[in-house]
Amino acid sequence: MICKTTIRTLALGVSMAAMMAGAASAKTLVYCSEGSPEGFDPALYTAGTTFDASSKPVYNRLVEFKRGTTDVIPGLAESWEVSDDGLEYTFNLRPGVKFHTTDFFTPSREFNADDVIFSFERQLREDNPYHSYVEGASWEYFNGMSMPDLVESIEKVDDLTVKFTLTRPEAPFIANLAMDFASIFSKEYADQLQDAGQQAQLNQQPIGTGPFQFVAYQPDAVIRYRAFADYWNGKQPIDDLVFAITTDNAVRQQKLLANECQVMPYPNPADVESLKENPDINVMEQEGLNVGYLAYNTKVAPFDNAKVRKALNMAINKQAILDAVFQGAGQAAKNPIPPTMWSYNEAIEDDPYDPDAAKAMLEEEGVTDLSMKIWAMPVQRPYNPNARRMAELIQSDFEKVGVTAEIVSYEWGEYLERSKAEDRDGAVLLGWTGDNGDPDNFLAVLLGCDGVGGSNRAQWCHEPFEELIQEAKTKGSQEERAPLYEEAQAVFKEQAPWATIAHSVVFMPMRQNVTGYVMDPLGGHWFDGVDIEE
Repeated sequence: MICKTTIRTLALGVSMAAMMAGAASAKTLVYCSEGSPEGFDPALYTAGTTFDASSKPVYNRLVEFKRGTTDVIPGLAESWEVSDDGLEYTFNLRPGVKFHTTDFFTPSREFNADDVIFSFERQLREDNPYHSYVEGASWEYFNGMSMPDLVESIEKVDDLTVKFTLTRPEAPFIANLAMDFASIFSKEYADQLQDAGQQAQLNQQPIGTGPFQFVAYQPDAVIRYRAFADYWNGKQPIDDLVFAITTDNAVRQQKLLANECQVMPYPNPADVESLKENPDINVMEQEGLNVGYLAYNTKVAPFDNAKVRKALNMAINKQAILDAVFQGAGQAAKNPIPPTMWSYNEAIEDDPYDPDAAKAMLEEEGVTDLSMKIWAMPVQRPYNPNARRMAELIQSDFEKVGVTAEIVSYEWGEYLERSKAEDRDGAVLLGWTGDNGDPDNFLAVLLGCDGVGGSNRAQWCHEPFEELIQEAKTKGSQEERAPLYEEAQAVFKEQAPWATIAHSVVFMPMRQNVTGYVMDPLGGHWFDGVDIEE
């Protein structure tokens, strides 16, 4: 008897084969992605896996990052002006930009100011019909960056001019608008879905102005895109883009070597050297703008006690983790921002690995026979190539100081959602790759008070830290902002809402005939401009 799982696998293989055969005359690139997207509305989420499948191929933003840099360049806005007091930003929109035409939507007009206003007001205004259009919509990034308090109004000056008015100066505002959550949606498409009572489709069948248009998604298996012939920045060299969802890094590597996919992320660090030696494979690499961490829930005893958190940090043998998990492709993290980022505080001293001192400190705080959970991610990420193995090592370290830890995990989307709960049981392994090159993107989003219940997985709201990061946003230069961020890092280290684990080197293996791929310092995977030599 053939089981249902086998039938499903065979059917998927047949459908993939048919798809590839149908595209034989076209130029197709297959990317072996590491996981499934949570949805296709990037403003609802913060995971890079989701951004890779949604905001990067399908959408544009008012401003964009020049590929391979954190430099901001025009996107859907050709230019912009900022008032002398830093409170008004006026964007001059690009004319002639078309939205995708698909089986499920045909636009009747080109991109204009209405689309910009809709894309932001659905996140800003609670009375907007799309503010809660999917269950649990929390606009995690928008809220975590304090945007509801920052944006006073968004006005349509005319069809091709939009003005944002802020409540205070915000140094990273333009860079923030280049981020995934600021992707521009079609108001006409949203209105059509609302009229049909199908608002949830906005998160399942995306329409944008980007280089590739969405074709189909088979959950946990494959996503198909087609190059947008009318893309404002020119049709892409490849005709079809396929995301073959492959969660196991060993299987991704097998597919790459067999030329079943041409690009793969997050190889096993132990396999990097053999990949480099393969004449058919090109392995790109760069220092990641990232950090991997273990976030305690500071709202739940005894993790509400900074001394308990410090004690647990001293119990963790980071070098053993670097050796076993990163295998030479990482360095120990002492701060919540990476050492390649401006304002990094070199003077901070890391918590020493000292199990005896850790055990004594726990006993001093009256913590004995502690049982806790360690949450381990089910997917590989640049900041953590093997969360399960990392959790096992931490579990063993904690056992040495009298702490019993149970390792738990969930499907990736569920993991991200459950870990946001303010009453969450246990410490969460997670991490971050910067989205705009600014320290605010780490310190405010991940550790600020507005991120509690969302992007702040430590549920940590500490007023001395909050005052520093909020003041830093209002300063006009890096020279003024850097000392405030350096001081904030010192407060973070003293309070220890996380155990900072590692910063990693990021590797991107691909077939030698892939051209035009540029590694993103912000960790994304872009395929506009990418070609395959035949």
